[in-house]
Amino acid sequence: MRNSLRFVLFTMLAVLACQAICLSAQEATTTTPERTWAIPDSNDGLPGSGPIRRYDWFKNLWKQRRSQWARQVQQDQNAIVFLGDSITQGWGNNMGGSFGDVKVANRGISGDTSRGMLIRLQDDVLALNPACVVMLMGTNDLEEKAEPATIASDVKLILSELKKHDAEMPIVLCLVMPSSASKSRAADKIKQINALYLAAAKGDSQVTVVDTWTLFANELGDAKKSEFPDLLHPNKAGYAKWAAALRPIFATLGFLETEPDQFAVEPGFESLFNGHDLTGWGFHATPPAQVEAIQRRRKKNPAGPAWAIVKEAITFDGKTVSNDGRYVAKNGRLIVTTPAEGRRIQQLWTTREFPQDFVLKLEFRATPNADSGIFIRQPQLQCRDFLLAGPYRELQKYKPQDWNEIVITVRGGSAHCTCNGELLEAEFKVPETGPIGLEGDRGQIEYRRIRIKALQ
Repeated sequence: MRNSLRFVLFTMLAVLACQAICLSAQEATTTTPERTWAIPDSNDGLPGSGPIRRYDWFKNLWKQRRSQWARQVQQDQNAIVFLGDSITQGWGNNMGGSFGDVKVANRGISGDTSRGMLIRLQDDVLALNPACVVMLMGTNDLEEKAEPATIASDVKLILSELKKHDAEMPIVLCLVMPSSASKSRAADKIKQINALYLAAAKGDSQVTVVDTWTLFANELGDAKKSEFPDLLHPNKAGYAKWAAALRPIFATLGFLETEPDQFAVEPGFESLFNGHDLTGWGFHATPPAQVEAIQRRRKKNPAGPAWAIVKEAITFDGKTVSNDGRYVAKNGRLIVTTPAEGRRIQQLWTTREFPQDFVLKLEFRATPNADSGIFIRQPQLQCRDFLLAGPYRELQKYKPQDWNEIVITVRGGSAHCTCNGELLEAEFKVPETGPIGLEGDRGQIEYRRIRIKALQ
């Protein structure tokens, strides 16, 4: 009798538990998709201030993609998340395989606006606990007649939410790509948006800005049909350029190129950079006359580039990062990082001087429109993303966003300088002795395989 009573009680409990589970599942099935994934019918109570699209095709796409992503939240944890519109969506689920085995998650919705991305930020992005977020947005807002200030306001809210979620998570902000006035996306409006984006990111070391406008714009500031056939969406060549622009940033952040450089120095050469720390390099104290000149520049143009002032000389032997974080040694690369100020002029010097004639060889890689320089016993040879930033725009062998070799041969009072074998300067005047230096200005520049050979 006692066993029968136990059996009955056990059966009743099991039935009640099953009913509870079924009701919970039914409620989730019937309410979650509409409540969470459909575009709200009204703007009331929604964050931001820009346009929200509600065309039938867009509402269907929004719901379809977001409901699919809701089933992938666990598998997409800690990915690099790409947040954007049709340009991002069109890159494909794994961004065309552009970043190898790096875990990525595409959260682009064709037609979406900056405010739409703000509304879906929590579920589509933050729920993934991203390792990094790449942002590209704003072009569709223009088609909806939004003003640049309104667009930038929504982007600033997105940046604020990302930073609130994780104060250490890298954020990569891509500038709005060029399009055309024929697409209701005039160059002057895009330039205004990008200027506001730069202002929003200024001084924020968590945000790295990538100049994806200069990368693609023609001489009129519009898209090129060879890369944007419809003057709005990139083709395969356009996506390849975007990927190339991001890869150096991902390498600096530690997502790509994580193995040490296995380069062997040629006989007769010695390394000036050991590949794993900044031994042999440091900052010089800024001379008083230069400090005064910098202060005059600041007074005359407060919005101009920042200038680093070093009160006392310092060396970085055994350090992987300079004391201000601007210069970083990582996996064989000496990285001049993108300055939070947008432009910050600064120099890193060898602790040795070089009075003998010599051959200096090194390789460099620049993000779009980046600006740096190589000091040869003090005078500066411009080292930039040459085709965009100049001054050597006619080079035929320069490889944008890839590694290029600089060879500098110093004899007497002049230097012969080449890039990938093409002449930069035939007789660049230099003093009798001095150190080797690397300048930072805008964008990111990486140097590697820095070596020197004394000449008899």
